[in-house]
Amino acid sequence: MLQNVAVALLDGVTPFELGVVCEVFGTDRSDDGLPVYDFAVASAEGPALRMASGLSLQVEHGLERLETADLIAVPAGDGYSTRTFPPQLLDALRRGVDRGARVLSVCSGVFVLAAAGLLDDRRCAVHWKHARELTSRYPRVAVEPDVLYVDEDPVITSAGTAAGIDACLHLVRKEQGPEVANKIARRMVVPPHRDGGQAQYIERPLPRSETDTIGEVLAWMERHLDEEVTVEQLAVRAHMSPRTFARRFQQETGTTPYRWVLGQRVLLAQRLLEATDETMDAIAGRTGFGNAAALRHHFVRAVGTTPYAYRRTFRGPAAA
Repeated sequence: MLQNVAVALLDGVTPFELGVVCEVFGTDRSDDGLPVYDFAVASAEGPALRMASGLSLQVEHGLERLETADLIAVPAGDGYSTRTFPPQLLDALRRGVDRGARVLSVCSGVFVLAAAGLLDDRRCAVHWKHARELTSRYPRVAVEPDVLYVDEDPVITSAGTAAGIDACLHLVRKEQGPEVANKIARRMVVPPHRDGGQAQYIERPLPRSETDTIGEVLAWMERHLDEEVTVEQLAVRAHMSPRTFARRFQQETGTTPYRWVLGQRVLLAQRLLEATDETMDAIAGRTGFGNAAALRHHFVRAVGTTPYAYRRTFRGPAAA
């Protein structure tokens, strides 16, 4: 049961990554009927810490606070990819895992988990710019440099910055269900769910043409989500061969036309569930899923809850 959350801090901790964990687990949202966590930050290097960006932090708790936590989070910090870490912190992290707690890192906080040996023979996520250094320093770690987060329970690792939000919401969803995670996401004004395997960063190795052909096709696809189209038809619209179009689409969006359309259809369904009283069959028709059963199947896979439950979450029981 996820109730007690502690954040382990070191000198140089970065404000945003610390703020991500504080926002998800340290904010009282009981007015929305959401759980309130027993939350605290704990310093491994004394009560006064220097933060990145010229800030300072006064911390009430020491490492003893980690001993009762269900989740120990380690946010990123300046220089974590090259520094050494206090042995007492590494011991506390190992003890936490041994007694059944989870540990979660945000961005370069993964170096702390690796130093504790918690990533040996495990997959992990890290910001793409740290992937080579992490692999070099800890060769037993299986680094996945392109994903948002990796859940190797009881160890959860996330890539840079906002990917920490995705990892935290994933853990909430896993422990307390999609309705709680979706409500927290809505309060934070962030997507309710981004899959951990989603790409961190989309390369654009080819320059955009002056006519921005892919952009025009994407706009057309978004206006015609209720229609079934093939790659061959899209390629004709883009004035390319199917093979060239598929390659360019992957380079520009980081995914395939099918997966892009599927994602956009789910997003449109979410908007319609939130803002209209349309029936499930009507929403299925407008989003290109065809019928309510297909809508439910794809919606559950993408969002982690049913369309009916999603509508109840955001509009109340009467709307469903």
